Amino acid sequence: MNGEILSTGDEVCSGAINDTNAAHIASGLKDIGVRVTRHGCVGDDMKDLVAVLSEIGERSDIAIVTGGLGPTVDDLTAEAAAKAGGIGCALDESALTNIRHFFDKFSRKMAPSDIKQAMLPVGAIPIYNPAGTAPGFIQTIGRCRCYFLPGVPGEMEKMFAASVLPDIASLLRKGRVVTCQRQLSVFGLPEARVNDRLAGFSERFPSIKLGMLARFPVITVKLTGFCPLNSREDSMECDIQKAAVQNEIDRAGDWAAERLGDHVFDRDGRSMEAVVGDLLVKQSATLAVAESCTGGLVSHLLTNVAGSSGYFLFSGVTYANQAKMDVLGVSKETLDTVGAVHEETVVQMAEGVRRLSGADWGLATSGIAGPSGGTSDKPVGTVCIGVASEKGSRAFRFYSPFNERLLNKQIFAIWALDTLRKMLIKEMII
Repeated sequence: MNGEILSTGDEVCSGAINDTNAAHIASGLKDIGVRVTRHGCVGDDMKDLVAVLSEIGERSDIAIVTGGLGPTVDDLTAEAAAKAGGIGCALDESALTNIRHFFDKFSRKMAPSDIKQAMLPVGAIPIYNPAGTAPGFIQTIGRCRCYFLPGVPGEMEKMFAASVLPDIASLLRKGRVVTCQRQLSVFGLPEARVNDRLAGFSERFPSIKLGMLARFPVITVKLTGFCPLNSREDSMECDIQKAAVQNEIDRAGDWAAERLGDHVFDRDGRSMEAVVGDLLVKQSATLAVAESCTGGLVSHLLTNVAGSSGYFLFSGVTYANQAKMDVLGVSKETLDTVGAVHEETVVQMAEGVRRLSGADWGLATSGIAGPSGGTSDKPVGTVCIGVASEKGSRAFRFYSPFNERLLNKQIFAIWALDTLRKMLIKEMII
């Protein structure tokens, strides 16, 4: 089955809004076995909208269209969909009822223009919006089953997961459907090196699809297994087929992980901060962080994980040398002798934040994010990471090849978490 994604709106076309919807939708469609052939974008123009929707109706099996379902004059998608389908629009009472309930929930009054959102193409199937007022809808244009969703990511994502993906999956029951997927989270290798290490994968595992997704500085290696299922087959036969695919994908995952070595930090696609948090929970251990060059990014990542309050006690952005001395107890002699970016300094920072907070583990960062400030012995991209526990303290130095400040802060933060991860694993092994 072929699918197409269309984003609407002048802001999206002009680049004023980053189109994250298309990437989210494409990933979801891929996971259930839909081949996405095109991503498109069209502005708020009736003629252009009708033309594009008509073209999609002639060439695609399904399409996901986002944006243009609101109450304002430039929200034209529903009317354009009706024209492309050769029908008119009419007030959908169920959609109107849901809009009213949304306003009632927040004790707000509907404006007359809000009723416009319930004007759907005749015969369209409404899609309930649990997070906003604009309903989505399903409409067939030509040979294509089209799913129309709001452009607000928070609304779109909920509707896509709850209503669109299950409907598409039901259409795929007699075809090729994804049964399982393995995701390896990788850090410390560029994408090209990951690809080189996995050379020969397709020949060894021809039934497993290999893909890579780079979200700097982490790469996710995706292994996807497909299983041909027919709705007439009994459940036992389906279970046998799924088990066979699962076994093959596990073998493929083991093979890939062996070649990528300790650069694989998780086999379920989790983030570095989630893995570190899980290790802390398993050890009933607590953590405090002292940051200089990362400016709070390590702490931000850690506290993005639900339940982090159970192990994350304290963070301090001790950017200035005076703060390192006054808050963490770093000695003036150390700073005068070796400077802020040095193994001795980050060890004292890690020990200081651990002492200050009473945490089991202390983690510290200090480096040169750039683009200026580097020297011959400490070039831009240098970072020192300190880890302290009751068993002692260690420091590590890494070098990033980047000259961009934001990229270096991102990689420094993950380096710090990865260093702590390895120390926590070593602790468990000992």
